[in-house]
This record gives sequence, structure tokens and C-alpha cells, in this order.
Amino acid sequence: MKNLATGTSHAKIILIGEHGVVYGQPAIALPISTIQMQAVIHRQTDGEQTVKSRYFNGDFNTMSANLGGIQALIKTLLARFDAPDQGFDIHITSDIPSERGMGSSAAAAVAVTRAFYDFFEQPLTHQILLKTANIAESYTHGQPSGLDVATASAKSPVWFIKGRENYTIPVKLPGYLVIADTGIKSQTKIAVATVRNLLMVEGETIQARIDDLGRLTRQTRTALADGHLTSLATALNGAQDDLRSLGVSHPALEQLLAVARQNGAIAAKLTGSGQGGCMIAVAPEESIANTLSQKLSAAGATATWVEPLLPTD
Repeated sequence: MKNLATGTSHAKIILIGEHGVVYGQPAIALPISTIQMQAVIHRQTDGEQTVKSRYFNGDFNTMSANLGGIQALIKTLLARFDAPDQGFDIHITSDIPSERGMGSSAAAAVAVTRAFYDFFEQPLTHQILLKTANIAESYTHGQPSGLDVATASAKSPVWFIKGRENYTIPVKLPGYLVIADTGIKSQTKIAVATVRNLLMVEGETIQARIDDLGRLTRQTRTALADGHLTSLATALNGAQDDLRSLGVSHPALEQLLAVARQNGAIAAKLTGSGQGGCMIAVAPEESIANTLSQKLSAAGATATWVEPLLPTD
């Protein structure tokens, strides 16, 4: 057992396929390596078990309800290593905003799992990591798809279809992704209900939009693999048109999307459930991406990030 152990993970965004994925269409998620989560464990010899995080500081056994998933995960890990009374102090730090569709809870679960396996000096396969981290996600979200955990631990984009195996897909595409936070919490349940209600009322029209999201997601996969930036831009812009028609955009999102397109973005769309949360824009060059980031901040984005489309080691 180590005196000091560390586990890391990162954010994720949905590149394309949000909402369509609810109805059996594919989605593509991107790991965002520049937005980090870290869990650091210090061994305690007095038997104390404490947690420090942005949401809770104190005794592990009295953790707040919003961290119930992490508490359940840690209890499982301590039992797995036959050390339920082992003293520890775990400090979880994060650059990932919560409730913005960027996988904050999944990233925490991945970082904590990695940290405890390092703490107890045990080997950790990728499959065990996914299964273990999803303990926390199941507690938090009920029936998680597994997409967030898979992407928070991946180095390449993840192809996802509900009920099927997730796997990473190749990227040969230069360019940069700019992410901007509206500062408004995503309304996932409301957004999903909005689409469901529209589908009930407008049937064929809405189903056509959902089917189109699937088509554009498959186009995006090919564009990423073949290095076709123009094809990617067409697909992402088309997806935003579909999402707007599904009722999941928001005035704050639309304002930032317009600013992005006016300042060099070849594509711009919301990411995640919508009705708040974040938007993404694609820039062909890093200098344009950096300018976009500044313009979006000036237009009201509460935070921005720039990420290369090509995965970095």
C-alpha cells in the first residue's frame, strides 16, 4: 500500500448525435484531455477517512447526498481490497464544470477508481475500470449508458449506439475544437421530454429529424477517419439545424453560435442535452480557434476551452 496515490481523468463532449441516441441512432463523444479531474489519496495511520472536494469537505461517512455515487464507489473499492477501515484522505480536484454535459460525475468516478487501485498497488485493466466506475454512475443516474465513463477514460473519440458495445474510432482530421459554456445548467430531463412530446405530436416530421441526426453522425465518422474538414462542418451544422427543430436549443446558445460563425468557425452547434450547457465550434487553425475563444468570452461565455481534433498522447 502506498502513502500517496493518484488517479486522473478528463472531460468529454458529445460531438454529434445527442438526442438521436435516445432513439437508437449513433453518437460520437470526444475525450477532452485539456480539462482534467484528479484524485489524490494520502494514507492515514489514525484510521480517519476524509474527503476534500469542491462540494464536500469532511468525514467520508457523512458525505453529502450529491456525492452518494462516489461514496458508494469508495465503499465498494475498500471492500474489494479487504480494507474497509483503512485510513485515507482523498482530495478530488476538477476543472470540469458540473451539469454542462461534460461528464463531470463520470470523470470523478474514473479518477477515484484509478487512485484507489494505485493506492492498493493493484493492476487495473480497462474493462475493470469501466465496470467499477459505473458503480458510481449507476448510483447517480440510475441506468447510465456507459458513454461518459468510456469517454472519460479514452484517448480517442468513442462511437456509441445505445444497448451496444462502445468503441473508439480513428481520427485523421486536423483542426481545433472550441468549447464555450453558456453558464446555464443543462436541462437534460426537460430537453429529452421536449423531444419525446414533439415526436408524439408531430410524428413523421420529428422522426425525420432524428433519422437525419443518425445520417449526419455516420457522415461525421467518415469525415474524421478520412480527414475531410468540409464534410465534418456540413454534418455538424446540419445537426444543429436538426437539434433546433427538436426544441433543444436556447437563446444563449444561439447567441454564441452566431458569434462563432461570424469569427471564423466553419461549424458550430450545441453539445449535450441543450437548453443551456455548452456549445462547440470547429476552427481550421489554432490561431482562429484562439481568437474564437476570446470572442466567445467577450460575448458572454463563462468559460472557453480549445482542443485539437487530433488526439494527443
